[in-house]
Amino acid sequence: MMYDVCVIGSGAGGAPIAYELSNAGFKVVVLEKGPYYSEADFTKDEIAVSRRDLYTPLLKDEQHVINERLADGSTKRYVGSEYHWSFWNGSMVGGSSNLMSGFFHRLKPNDFRLRSVFGAIEGANVVDWPIDYKVLEPYYSKVETVIGVSGRVVKHPFAEPRSTATFPYKSVAENGVTRWFDKACKDLNYSSIPTPRAILPYNALQRQGCSYSNFCGSYGCATGAKGSARAALLERSQAEIIPNAFVFRLESNATEVIQAHYYDRDKKAHTLKAKIFVLAAQAVESSRLLLNSKSRYFPKGLANNGSQVGKNLIFSAGGAGKGRFVFEKLTQKQRQELMEPGLFFNRSLQDWYEYEREGKKYKGGTIDFLFEHANIIARATREFYNDKGELLWGEALQEKIHRKLTTSRVLTFEVFNDWLPTDYCSIGVDDAVKDKYGVPVGVINLYAHPHDVKVGEFLAQKAVSVLEKMGAVEISYSISSSPPPNLVAGGCRFGTDAKTSVLDVNCKAHELENLYVTDASFMPTGGSVPYTWTIYANAFRVAEVLLKRLQSTKTS
Repeated sequence: MMYDVCVIGSGAGGAPIAYELSNAGFKVVVLEKGPYYSEADFTKDEIAVSRRDLYTPLLKDEQHVINERLADGSTKRYVGSEYHWSFWNGSMVGGSSNLMSGFFHRLKPNDFRLRSVFGAIEGANVVDWPIDYKVLEPYYSKVETVIGVSGRVVKHPFAEPRSTATFPYKSVAENGVTRWFDKACKDLNYSSIPTPRAILPYNALQRQGCSYSNFCGSYGCATGAKGSARAALLERSQAEIIPNAFVFRLESNATEVIQAHYYDRDKKAHTLKAKIFVLAAQAVESSRLLLNSKSRYFPKGLANNGSQVGKNLIFSAGGAGKGRFVFEKLTQKQRQELMEPGLFFNRSLQDWYEYEREGKKYKGGTIDFLFEHANIIARATREFYNDKGELLWGEALQEKIHRKLTTSRVLTFEVFNDWLPTDYCSIGVDDAVKDKYGVPVGVINLYAHPHDVKVGEFLAQKAVSVLEKMGAVEISYSISSSPPPNLVAGGCRFGTDAKTSVLDVNCKAHELENLYVTDASFMPTGGSVPYTWTIYANAFRVAEVLLKRLQSTKTS
């Protein structure tokens, strides 16, 4: 059977393509490496989800090799299964969007022109995007209505232009402590921003509203309120979805991809033909597939005659911090507000999305505030020691855990700033290590530019000032060059020059007529926000391009 479109990967980059084109009447098939879960499969089992990695492959079966570049210029090699270092983040229909917290911020206009606005940075491959904010804005708006984004629009110094005045869905219910935060920010002359969330506050879009379980990040949503690619798009599409289908090679001639080769659950090989192929397997895995798809036409890997596939891998720089509010410093009313179960703490700061220091203009970032995760095992294990570092046992441990959980609460923050692309941070494939299918695994050549940590430190100190003003104790934070595996992009950046990019402006491979890449791989720089909203928006943009292409072919 010949399909019009074959989409490889079913997350935020692939699902909009399948949704738009299948609902327009075209034959679309989605090949997804992971299983097909539904709301009925999603439970709040901390042992299964957070301790045993229920939604990601076992590292003994599928892993990555990590080559970490050290400060002295040497490289240390880690094999993922040996060091328990995983870069998987959700292998299932809908991808990692099932497990996201749903913090949705748009990129700002200057995110699209970092090189022009902030200038070159030594050792970094910073470039302007080939499109600007105005091109993507209508698709950001489309995501709000189709995926379902809730929130309130407020004025602040770095508010991006909008074509609509408000979000289509009101904010999810918020904890009373947000009022403490708002007051502290007002006193500090900061701009408190209600955090937009890809979570429905009530039944809409043929999905149920939020149940306020306080289990968003790392967990699937049992009501469908979270705007995952599966719940919001694929289950509303006419696309054929084939789960447990691992694509290990794309076969091509000199100008077109001919067919996809994939293994099913039983490692039986299959092939599938389509007129157009859309790759959206996640940044690392998309580059890996291209690099493993060698042929006489592409001896270095598919679409890689220009040696750009896998280059300029980026993550999200920054880190996290926290502070604790204790009953001893609170009124009875404040205690009740603090312990309100389930309600969200949706607040962010972007006052330093751009800032000046010592006469130099810097690109800053975003700080999101949220209550610590509801995972009870993780919260309890942090109380195993007393103030002297001595291990507690029996009643002493029981009393401490009970006191901490019932008379205090931790407010955390996450810092997001740009991870600068460099020559050293990239994706390759390993000749020696293979996965359970016998396919060479991806190699992550890991390096973080020192500039990233400098900006992250500046932002973390601003977050600490808010916690101090609110009266928190036990305040701490950590900014490091450790990459978050759930925030990865690049590897197939788009641009106008085939010598320095893999994809053209519409995310079509320069070297092939029918191959598009629509996951986060296309991003030349990541901005200072989580990526999901931008991935969704760009995929809807490319879907429109593909729709016009298919319609013109159909009528000609």
